[in-house]
Amino acid sequence: MKTLIRTALTAAALATAAAACTSSAQAPVPGKLDLSKDVRLVAYSSCDDMLAGLRQKAAENVGPWGFGGGIQPFAAREMLQSDTAATGKAAPEHSTTNVHEAGVDEPDLVKTDGNRVFTVTNGTLRVIDTATKKVTAKLDLIEKKGRDGGYMGGADLLVSGDRALVVFRGAMPMYKSFAPQMTTSYILVDLAGEPKVIGTVRPQGEHVDARMVGSTVRIVTRSQPDIKFPQPKDQIGEEQLKKINQEVVRQAPADAWLPKIEITGADGTVKKDAVACERVSHPAEYTGTSLLTVHSLDLAQGLTSAGTDPISLAADGDTVYGTGQALYVASNPRWWWPIEPVMIDDAPTSSEQAPVDPTRPADPTPSPSKPVIPPEETELHRFDVSQAGAPRYVASGKVPGRLLNQYSLSEFEGNLRVATTLADQKTSSSSVYVLKADSLQKVGEAGGLGKGERIYSVRFIGPIGYVVTFRQVDPLYTLDLRDPAAPKVTGELKITGYSAYLHPAGDGRLIGVGQEASDKGRTLGTQLSLFDVSDPAAPRRLSQMFQKDTGSEAEWDPHAFLYWPKTGLTVIPVTGYQEGKSGAMVMKVDQNGVTQVGMVKHPKQQQKDYAYQPGIQRSMVIGDELWTFSYEGVQVNDMASLDSKSWIPLT
Repeated sequence: MKTLIRTALTAAALATAAAACTSSAQAPVPGKLDLSKDVRLVAYSSCDDMLAGLRQKAAENVGPWGFGGGIQPFAAREMLQSDTAATGKAAPEHSTTNVHEAGVDEPDLVKTDGNRVFTVTNGTLRVIDTATKKVTAKLDLIEKKGRDGGYMGGADLLVSGDRALVVFRGAMPMYKSFAPQMTTSYILVDLAGEPKVIGTVRPQGEHVDARMVGSTVRIVTRSQPDIKFPQPKDQIGEEQLKKINQEVVRQAPADAWLPKIEITGADGTVKKDAVACERVSHPAEYTGTSLLTVHSLDLAQGLTSAGTDPISLAADGDTVYGTGQALYVASNPRWWWPIEPVMIDDAPTSSEQAPVDPTRPADPTPSPSKPVIPPEETELHRFDVSQAGAPRYVASGKVPGRLLNQYSLSEFEGNLRVATTLADQKTSSSSVYVLKADSLQKVGEAGGLGKGERIYSVRFIGPIGYVVTFRQVDPLYTLDLRDPAAPKVTGELKITGYSAYLHPAGDGRLIGVGQEASDKGRTLGTQLSLFDVSDPAAPRRLSQMFQKDTGSEAEWDPHAFLYWPKTGLTVIPVTGYQEGKSGAMVMKVDQNGVTQVGMVKHPKQQQKDYAYQPGIQRSMVIGDELWTFSYEGVQVNDMASLDSKSWIPLT
């Protein structure tokens, strides 16, 4: 806990200094980003070479309280499915998880094949038959003991045919008087007939993200070296503590860095293993304090003798983006570790020497040095995942600034487009970079977007890019990316508020979900906008739907957004403090505008002395019905009239 608090305080202090001390002589000076340095991943020549390198880098980056703690930050597809393999009967038309790239599935709270709905609540997997609206099967995936037993943490799903992978991130039972055990677990479940567990994977470290193409899942985890530092003694300064910890790091064995993995088979047999030295790589610059591991698991084959075929690299990572052929892991080291500013002399250079006043006595004390904040930069690592088995490393690169989320990345026709915001203590601006996908070397750049603002949403659709920045008003920028070497801004639309998520609606239309705001930048409530972007030089807003004093999960989690192209049905969850403001806002979007259809609300739940309105998290279309999901249950409504047809409790 001390490590996490110290990391947060260090980052907060530096952020405050950068924002507030613009006129002070002690104000941090932003360093200059050198893009010429090679960040190509290099395999270690041996275990001894790996150990020496990791020891050296980790010792350079360890602090008086140990290693810093990780803090996770915070054309989509709606495909029609006809899946008969799993159930033997044709499935009705249905929506799927709203994902970044078509054909690349992402873990989410609920999945469906049209005939069945799968969800995990409080550690229990439930299967719901969509025809009868009944829970047909339940499977407890974690042990629950005693009156105070419970589940702490989230669970997501990936489903392929009759196999499901349940992702538990920070899980396990919670008992009275005991702190929760934080761990990462991936449970493979056979859904044919009565659900049963056929394998469990427990890797060392935190879950970052996963992507599935076909039945193959690529899982990315992050781990720190397993090094125990001595408890600090009284009256020992931080500099001495740091030296002690550095010596501990220099004596740590290779096993401390190699990520462990525990695999349990269907018969209960447990196999413990670790990533081999020869499967660990590193970029030219790295901290030695974090390793990313990519696991590969084919749901159709289950847990074979190869386990999850893991490979690791000495890097940090927080953002995963996948296509059908490639997996990208992006990292910004400043998100994870305390910043150690470099001190520079404040004296003027020879070319800018101040005039000397011969009547003034010399100052006996040297001028103070200024701390230099390392420049913000995002490192990118690309892996080829087009073949079965472990990924193949392709290239690494870096760009100035930091990403908003995975939608800041997009691969198109052999190039990777990257949108970032770069800020210092004086101002900020955003840019879109075009990198060659096979080398991640820069091809082109369009900069100067939203000076004094930061990116709130990004969407790349084919050769066109859309970037929203915000401070007081919302400029929606359109970019022409047809010439990778010369990307350019072609249009700009300034309106109040901002869009935090952008979704393509076909025929030159773009849907934006975000917040309306006053002309001073104060947010007022959820808004859904329809933009006409058919003329990239002159984007305009055709229509707006506004719900005062509310917020929507779709603003930060696109999985919560539903758009059904066949009818234009659009659904977003909203939450408000006032009575009657929470539920799922149902709208119809056509070429001309947005029309509000109504609001879906789940039945009020009684909790001892008070009643509350469940917060809706997800929605989907199955046949002619709208299904909505909250922690407490599932409601089925007629899609045309919104009349309630069924309530399926989950608690």
